[in-house]
Amino acid sequence: MTAEAILEVRDLVKHYPLTQGIVLKRQVGAVKAVDGVSFDLHKGETLGIVGESGCGKSTVAKMLVGLERPTAGAIRYRGEDITKLSGRALKAVRRNIQMVFQDPYTSLNPRMTVGDIVGEPYDIHPEVAPKGDRRRRVQELLDVVGLNPEYVNRYPHQFSGGQRQRIGIARGLALRPEIIVADEPVSALDVSVQAQVVNLLERLQSEFDLSYVFIAHDLSVVRHISDRVAVMYLGRIVETGTEDEIYGHPTHPYTQALLSAVPVPDPEAREHRVGAPPGGSRGRILLAGDVPSPADPPSGCRFRTRCWKAREVCAEVVPPLAVPEWFVGAAGPAHPSACHFAEERHVVPSE
Repeated sequence: MTAEAILEVRDLVKHYPLTQGIVLKRQVGAVKAVDGVSFDLHKGETLGIVGESGCGKSTVAKMLVGLERPTAGAIRYRGEDITKLSGRALKAVRRNIQMVFQDPYTSLNPRMTVGDIVGEPYDIHPEVAPKGDRRRRVQELLDVVGLNPEYVNRYPHQFSGGQRQRIGIARGLALRPEIIVADEPVSALDVSVQAQVVNLLERLQSEFDLSYVFIAHDLSVVRHISDRVAVMYLGRIVETGTEDEIYGHPTHPYTQALLSAVPVPDPEAREHRVGAPPGGSRGRILLAGDVPSPADPPSGCRFRTRCWKAREVCAEVVPPLAVPEWFVGAAGPAHPSACHFAEERHVVPSE
C-alpha cells in the first residue's frame, strides 16, 4: 500500500470499571473491551474488521469517532492525536470522520423529518452550507444515495430498513468527510438489500474519495468490500492482511475456525474441504468451550482456552502480532499473525 496513512491507531485500550457498593463505590475489576489494538487506514482504502459478537469491534468504532474516550493509546488523524483534543479542535476533526450506525431504526430520530435528519450536520457545522442552500444540499444527498429528493418532508417510519440505512449514509456524507466508520451497516437488512447497500458504499467511495473502516461479522460481505482485513478476538487483533492473505492463506487458528464456519453452497466443494482437527467434520473446525469473559481474559494468548494447538508457552507469553518466522524468505504472502504456532491452512474454496 503506497497511499498515505490518514488514520493511525496505536495500542488502543478501553476498560470499563466494575464497581461494588452503593454509597462508597470501589473498583473491583474492569471489562477489557479493547486491549491493545493497532492498525493504519490508508487514503482511499477499506479496512474490514471482523470477529465474534463481543470482541470489541463496535467499541473501536465509537472511539474512532469520539463517542467513547479511550483508557489508553493514540488515534492519530493526519498525524494529530485526536484523543487529546476537546472543544472546537475535536469538533473540527469530527467533521472529517463520520459514522454509519448498525441499526437503521433506532439511529434515526422518529420525530424529525428526513430533511431535518440529513441537514442536522449543517446546524452543527454552519460553515459547510449557508442556511438558504441547505434544502438543495439535502435533496442532492438523497439523490446520491438513491432516494427521491422529494422525500425530505417524510418521517423515518415511512421508509423500509434499506431506505433508512441510505438516509443514515446520506447524513454521514453531508459534511464531505474523508473517513466513514461503518459499524455493521448491513447486519439488520435482508440479503438482497445488503447487496444494494454494499454496492452503494463502493460507488460512493470512488465518487467522494472516501476511506472506510467497515465493521461486520459477515465474512462474505467483508471479503467483497475490503482491501485489508483485521480479525479481532476478545479485544485484540489476532491476524491482519489483505483480502487474499486472510481468506486464501489464514495462519491463525481463530481465523481458520471463523472461515470454516462460512456456509459453502456447493455440496461438492463442501465435501472437499481440507480436514479439520479432532472435533471437526467435513473440514469444519469446531471450537471447544465458550468465549472467555472480557472481565477475566486468559493469560498469554487469549484464544488458547479454545485452541487445539495450545501449549504451555501459550499460557505464559503473549504472542506478538508479527509475521511468523517461517514466512521470512518463503514464497507466498507474508502477513502478521498473533500465534506462537501460526501455520497456513486452506479452509474455504477460492472464489
